[in-house]
Amino acid sequence: MSKVITPRAEDYSAWYLDIVKNANLADNSAVRGCMVIKPYGYAIWENMRDALDLRFKATGHVNAYFPLFVPKSLFEAEEKNAEGFAKECAVVTHYRLKNDASRPGKLMVDPEAKLEEELVVRPTSEAIIWNTYRDWIQSYRDLPLLINQWANVVRWEMRTRPFLRTAEFLWQEGHTAHATKEEAIAETVTMLDVYADFAENVMAMPVIKGVKSANERFAGAEDTYCIEALMQDGKALQAGTSHFLGQNFAKAFEVKYLNKDNQQEYVWATSWGVSTRLIGALIMVHSDDAGLVLPPKLAPMQVVIVPIPNAVSPVIEECDRLAAELRSHGVRVHIDTDETKRSGFKFAEYEMRGVPVRVAIGKRDIENGTLEIARRDTKEKQTYPMADSSGIIRALLDEIQQNLYNRAKEYRDAHITHVNSFDEFKEVLETKGGFISAHWDGTGETEERIKELTKATIRCIPLDAANEDGVCVLSGAPSKQRVLFAKAY
Repeated sequence: MSKVITPRAEDYSAWYLDIVKNANLADNSAVRGCMVIKPYGYAIWENMRDALDLRFKATGHVNAYFPLFVPKSLFEAEEKNAEGFAKECAVVTHYRLKNDASRPGKLMVDPEAKLEEELVVRPTSEAIIWNTYRDWIQSYRDLPLLINQWANVVRWEMRTRPFLRTAEFLWQEGHTAHATKEEAIAETVTMLDVYADFAENVMAMPVIKGVKSANERFAGAEDTYCIEALMQDGKALQAGTSHFLGQNFAKAFEVKYLNKDNQQEYVWATSWGVSTRLIGALIMVHSDDAGLVLPPKLAPMQVVIVPIPNAVSPVIEECDRLAAELRSHGVRVHIDTDETKRSGFKFAEYEMRGVPVRVAIGKRDIENGTLEIARRDTKEKQTYPMADSSGIIRALLDEIQQNLYNRAKEYRDAHITHVNSFDEFKEVLETKGGFISAHWDGTGETEERIKELTKATIRCIPLDAANEDGVCVLSGAPSKQRVLFAKAY
């Protein structure tokens, strides 16, 4: 039975959920708001993790792991951070269950097993990490401290969607300590650049680098830098953030160091992170009505080879030879020799799962010294000489990677619209969508009013924004530069 996907133009949300399900990326779980990441979806996350981890280590960072539970008193230490996440926190109050005497075979919370101090299930790890750093940092010789962890976090969301917003999700979070403000800001920008490089050169997803407004800033940060991407429905998605924390957490947890002049100083801090929501971005930036479309650098299977028919020895031998040659060049290859499925079914299945290149080899191909190669991004099929097939396929993978980026960038650039009035702002938002480049007076009150009236938020103040005299689209007050608004996930 063929898998059906709701057309993207008909119902974008249903289209997205159909791809998640039919491409075998994730499933519902017994826990409301949580998902089961299936092997194929997790393989994509592993490829993301590995590519990012290489970049982190190349910039001097090392991995560690910190507890899932944060004592409530530690969580409260940095007030803005605690207030910002309070409504999303899951809290552990007891440590034991016992048999319920009134209901045989059932369990109840043991009232005598109440914790002396409640534990917050981490929504983010600044509190537990900075409490630890107090013991790790004594002298300028201990700095900079460049730590990353791969972990899960819990943020109790009421409205969830697989990958984009779930109560529990996977992520990485970097937490660094520095001797000076300048070093910490440089670290914040460096990690933003790492994220942008990964998004554009691995995910084939163009992004805009910018700074968040005060209203959108991470709770407890002095500045939040971000990369913003545009999905195919014209909504924005925050794909990664890098925070300059100043000395807020150092002061909250008394993290000081002895400088070269034997004076005590508070350290300067950063934190930065991306999560499994990047898989949601990957789906929404590249996929189509036939299913998932994956950039080759992240595809669990970059090439699938389908022998036709399955069991003919010369065909299998050629499939094995080609696969071995591709693997010797680092290409991830799968040969599908399943005899219970027809070739047409296999072709549709691999198209649904977004495999970048599909190769079909049959008896006639062996006789002619040719093979058929299909590319997922354009759905084009072409016959090529068998002798040159490995080089052709590797070049095609590079071409597909670049084509996906170019296609996404063309869409993104076509959906950045300059407006000069609020009427124009509302019209573009409703009829075209995308990023709206508009003047803003810099006040939180105006920002909130625009959000109330349109549901659009300031996605970022672009780092490359030029100074430009103008007036705010809502208040008419003077403005020196444009910012980017959009409806967002």
